Amino acid sequence: MNEDKIVVKNLSVHYAGVSVLKSVNFEVPKSKIVGIMGPNGAGKSTLVKAILGLVKSEGEILIGGERTTKLTKKLTYMKQERSYDLTFPILVKDVVMLGLYPRIGFLKRPKKEHHKLVMEALERVDMADFANRQIAALSGGQWQRVLIARILVQDADVLFLDEPFAGVDVDSEAKIIQVLRELRDAGKSVVMIYHHLDSAEHYFDEVILINQSVIACGKVEEVFTDENLRLTYMRGDAK
Repeated sequence: MNEDKIVVKNLSVHYAGVSVLKSVNFEVPKSKIVGIMGPNGAGKSTLVKAILGLVKSEGEILIGGERTTKLTKKLTYMKQERSYDLTFPILVKDVVMLGLYPRIGFLKRPKKEHHKLVMEALERVDMADFANRQIAALSGGQWQRVLIARILVQDADVLFLDEPFAGVDVDSEAKIIQVLRELRDAGKSVVMIYHHLDSAEHYFDEVILINQSVIACGKVEEVFTDENLRLTYMRGDAK
């Protein structure tokens, strides 16, 4: 039954006449942590953006049995850490509050319950003590935890994360994966772009190996064969 799955059918993306993704097909079950893995230039970030309707694509995408072509309240997206301006003068608690503005309304002031949700999310990622700090004062790992807190307040059904462990310390990585597992156990689906083959088995329920097209998709122990890894990475940094 497709109503409990993320289903991608014949998804293709072209930039200026160049094929970036070619007829991508896969299904992933609900309530799983899924890794998207492949070499640089394989189309991992493009795949996520295409699913969210952030780049033009061809094909069909079903999430929860419904077609989707844009970011909705059911979906949330955490971009790569380097996509943010960390010199912008904003407090940690206000970054997390931004996740609630679609619910609050951009012309309305947050209420007491909204501030409570923000602090509860920061507590879950061990960042409550940093609520009134400027984001410029944070380490890479602390900033990633703040972004996870913002995702928590959004309470979406499906989370897409682009390299959430990039540049983080060991403690932050452990805290983030703990929170993601809690979300999975609560019925959420987590799809993340990831690079490190050696730890994938410990982090993911399922994995998608991609290099412009899907090489394999399924449980880590079934997908991580020598042949699948060779087919995925043999083209190196192919664009």
